[in-house]
Amino acid sequence: MTLRTRVKICGLTSREDALLAVNAGADAIGLVFYEPSPRHVEIDQACKIAQSIPAFVTKTALFVNPEKAYVQQVLDTVAIDLLQFHGDETAEFCQQFGRPYIKAVRMQESTDLELLAKEFVSSCGLLLDAYVAGKPGGTGEKFNWEWIPKESDLPIILAGGLTSLNVKQAIQVASPWAVDVSGGVEASKGIKSSEKIKQFMQQVMSTVE
Repeated sequence: MTLRTRVKICGLTSREDALLAVNAGADAIGLVFYEPSPRHVEIDQACKIAQSIPAFVTKTALFVNPEKAYVQQVLDTVAIDLLQFHGDETAEFCQQFGRPYIKAVRMQESTDLELLAKEFVSSCGLLLDAYVAGKPGGTGEKFNWEWIPKESDLPIILAGGLTSLNVKQAIQVASPWAVDVSGGVEASKGIKSSEKIKQFMQQVMSTVE
């Protein structure tokens, strides 16, 4: 039997959207603590969302080159299970908070994932996103999935431009541990679409034999 690919739905900005994701079968939700993003959440807003999430759904906090004190403030206030770093953070920075973390990689053909897996050996996985100059993520662009090696020392989380129209193919080509979607299930930036979430989850489930 084929193991089901895990799903994280990121960029949630309301309890209602978070519950849409959870009830559709998402394994994890993502909260964006990066002000330039249209999906940014304030700490009090994030608290309300996190409190609505039932057991066994991973609550992820996304940061881009944050101050240490800000990450700690979020951890002290919001019930977060997993950290996600999307900037130029070092492994030393990422692991200092005593929480599981994943490291985002902006993929180019020359990206050495084997080297990155050694550098971030303390992480729970590498999240592969499209490289767009000047933007740390959330661009809605996809990259060439053929660049992903068939074997990896760390779990691979595939992101970047995924929608219900291409996620099945992405899983078949790249065989990732998980997929991460944000813009691909939105009605507008920061607002999720119930129908798009359901369609996305259906396509992921259709890859299970």
